[in-house]
Amino acid sequence: EANDKMFERNYFGMMMVETGEADAFITGLYTKYSNTIKVAKEVIGIRPEYKHFGTMHILNSKKGTYFLADTLINRHPNAETLIDIAKLSEYTVRFFNHTPVMAMLSYSNFGADKEGSPVSVHEAVDYMQQNYPDLAIDGEMQVNFAMNREMRDAKYPFTRLKGKDVNTLIFPNLSSANSAYKLLQAMDTDSELIGPIQMGLNKPIHFTDFESSVRDIVNITAVAVIDAIVDKESSQMRRPLSKFQIVCIMLLWAALCYIVLISVERIDGPIILTLAISAALVFIPVIKSLKRG
Repeated sequence: EANDKMFERNYFGMMMVETGEADAFITGLYTKYSNTIKVAKEVIGIRPEYKHFGTMHILNSKKGTYFLADTLINRHPNAETLIDIAKLSEYTVRFFNHTPVMAMLSYSNFGADKEGSPVSVHEAVDYMQQNYPDLAIDGEMQVNFAMNREMRDAKYPFTRLKGKDVNTLIFPNLSSANSAYKLLQAMDTDSELIGPIQMGLNKPIHFTDFESSVRDIVNITAVAVIDAIVDKESSQMRRPLSKFQIVCIMLLWAALCYIVLISVERIDGPIILTLAISAALVFIPVIKSLKRG
């Protein structure tokens, strides 16, 4: 059975990452999400400190940068799942060098509704506030209060978010999260959405879908490269990379550059920034590893 599974692309690719033969894996363009998620949990597994994993989309807009979760994985999360999503989101936002200011969303505000999904969200907020007293997180709240600091501070001055602009939105279920990011994408063509960015698996496995444009694939490839570098740095600590690993990392970066150069009409600022960041994150660890070796 195991041998038969290796003829399926997701099993084969993820097993390469699991065994160290590849540094990252991107999938989803020609496969169903449900199958991809099942294989990822089976082959790669969820990080031991969590029971669930999720995904995040990053929205770059004129108003600012926003982080939306969970946009792909958990259909009907309970309080325990929402807690994991919140913790993973906090880690991921910091990974991208932002300080998380988190609103956990619902159709209810701060315990007004005592039934249904708002109860799970409220329980998750209580847990996060008790166990992470320095984290700016509150809810449950409607999205208009999350996005309007003045209105939120006037109506609910007791919140932990007072005086802060929210940059991280945790949705109560997959229907609301998935619909929200696709609505934003359709209505504001000047904004850019990056994702889905995987949170919580043991290795750098990332997803695309059949609607992905070339730019979407370039963005998620850049994220995968960065994730692979950070994963290698954290897992190997001061151990030098092998020649094979260095070659794999360089090939990943070269593939990113090739996709960019053949797919875009012109090299604009975001493209240059993406390549510069990925180059720094690739070459600095490689040079350090060669010196240690």
